[in-house]
Amino acid sequence: MFKNVLSRFLSETLLFQRNVKHTPSLRRVGAISAPLRSFTDAKDGEQPPFDAALLEVLVCPLSKKPLRYEAKTNELINEELGIAYPIIDGIPNMIPQEARLIKREASDTPAQ
Repeated sequence: MFKNVLSRFLSETLLFQRNVKHTPSLRRVGAISAPLRSFTDAKDGEQPPFDAALLEVLVCPLSKKPLRYEAKTNELINEELGIAYPIIDGIPNMIPQEARLIKREASDTPAQ
C-alpha cells in the first residue's frame, strides 16, 4: 500500500512540474517598499492625540456611564466610581484591572 501511495505521489508531482510554466514576469516581482513610521519620527514623551469623538461611544465597562477626558493626565475619568483609565499611544485601555483609583474630594464623601 505504501509503495502505491509513494509512486502515485511522485508521478503526480512530476506531471504537475511539467505542466507549470515558469514565467519570467514572476521572477521580476520584488518586495514592495512603503514608508514606515520609525521610532525616530515621534518626539520623546509626546503621546499621540486622543480622538475626543470616541467619548460619544465609550462608556465605563463597570458602570456603563459616560467618561470624561482629562488632557493633563491623558486619562478617561469615571467620576462616579472614582477611577481613571489610561490612554496609551492614543488607545484607551478600558481594562478595569488596569484602571487607577483617583482621590475624591472631601465634599463628595458622606459625613460620619
